[in-house]
Amino acid sequence: MDLTNIGRVKEHYPMKEVTSFEIGGPVDYFIEPETEEELIRAVLRLEEEKIPWMIMGKGTNMVVSDKGIRGAVIRMGVFFEDIKIEGNRVAAEGGASMRRVAEAARRENLTGLEFAHGIPGAIGGAMTMNAGAYGGEMKDGGGSGRGLHRDGTIEVLSNEELHFEYRNSRVYTDNLIVLSATFSLEPGDGALIQEQMDDLWNRRTTKQPLEYPSAGSTFKRPVGYYAGQLIDQAGLRGLRHGDAQVSEKHCGFVINRGNATCQEVVELIRTVQEAVYQKHGVELETEVKVLGEK
Repeated sequence: MDLTNIGRVKEHYPMKEVTSFEIGGPVDYFIEPETEEELIRAVLRLEEEKIPWMIMGKGTNMVVSDKGIRGAVIRMGVFFEDIKIEGNRVAAEGGASMRRVAEAARRENLTGLEFAHGIPGAIGGAMTMNAGAYGGEMKDGGGSGRGLHRDGTIEVLSNEELHFEYRNSRVYTDNLIVLSATFSLEPGDGALIQEQMDDLWNRRTTKQPLEYPSAGSTFKRPVGYYAGQLIDQAGLRGLRHGDAQVSEKHCGFVINRGNATCQEVVELIRTVQEAVYQKHGVELETEVKVLGEK
């Protein structure tokens, strides 16, 4: 493969170095474009050479196979982080962190993204999965997006055209890359916005096992239930498979106690799903994406 003019490229790069779970074997090509032009060039070249590829931001919602990923990973979480504000509109590139975007809005006394302050990861991934927390979701910010198709064309999508659903959107179903997103917010009281953000951040730090590597909430919330509560009631708090563990602090999280493997995480998830179904008759769906060679 021609590796010129597509950004920084590392071959056989260990994915555990760039994911929040700190798990994962090597990817064949780890590509970090520095400009939109390099990103488009990388996508077109990979498509032309029929090399499988995927996009990532901050690596917060994935667990990568111990065997790694065959093909390429394109990371946007370093060079696509610009945030611009004009009036009540906040525009952020796909690699900008959710927390930075929420803080930028707060500095301009704009309300509507307070919930995003406690969500790990980047704008691109959040738009892809309609990320949410504490009663808010990406769709609520009136967000529109610029999406890159695999053929190199760019499409601007309104909030309605993004077809947001619970942990899903057209970005995911159409396999788009979020180049940027724009949110239409409302004027608010800066002090109240900060107070709410502080409260949400405090709730996150006191109730979630942030002291350990993880991929955030492991399971989607089943309708009418809380995943963590079902897992706890099934007697699984603290259950371990090797160094993968159901968090004792919050049962909705599977954490890495030190040297967990992807296989241990997957086996633990399967054990939890089976036990919860036997106890409650509820099927838990994973929010975390398991990626790479099986």
